[in-house]
Amino acid sequence: MPRRRNVAPRPARRTRRPSPPTASEAERRLLALARELGGLGRDALPRALRALAAAYAPDAPLSRAVAHAFLATRGDKTGALALAWAREQVRLALQELVEATPPSARGGVATPAEMLAWLLLAAAEALALEPPSAVADRLKALTVLTGREVAP
Repeated sequence: MPRRRNVAPRPARRTRRPSPPTASEAERRLLALARELGGLGRDALPRALRALAAAYAPDAPLSRAVAHAFLATRGDKTGALALAWAREQVRLALQELVEATPPSARGGVATPAEMLAWLLLAAAEALALEPPSAVADRLKALTVLTGREVAP
């Protein structure tokens, strides 16, 4: 049996932890929008629709940031997941607003809150692709969908 030599133990390697990724501009803007929507309180669908229309206007910074982030995260699973998570926070904030609105005040369509929140977010995101002159008409369509009047 071979004899063990007295060898001093190697010093432990210090590994540097990778710094956490910084949030993209799109993530920061989406999370700020989710916080804004979350702070609107009860029966706030008209204000939420105005906030969505402003955030997703064709020339709004959020629209551009999300478009750039979407392209930048192609092939980057971590970045794509972070962007999707931030977007989901906006949808959840919308869902909470819809749930806080009585069903009788949500328009004529009996739609589950999670579905209506998703539809509202998808419609808001589509505003970025509309000509600026069409945004008012599209916002009017959202008021019909939700049964809530939105003052300009």
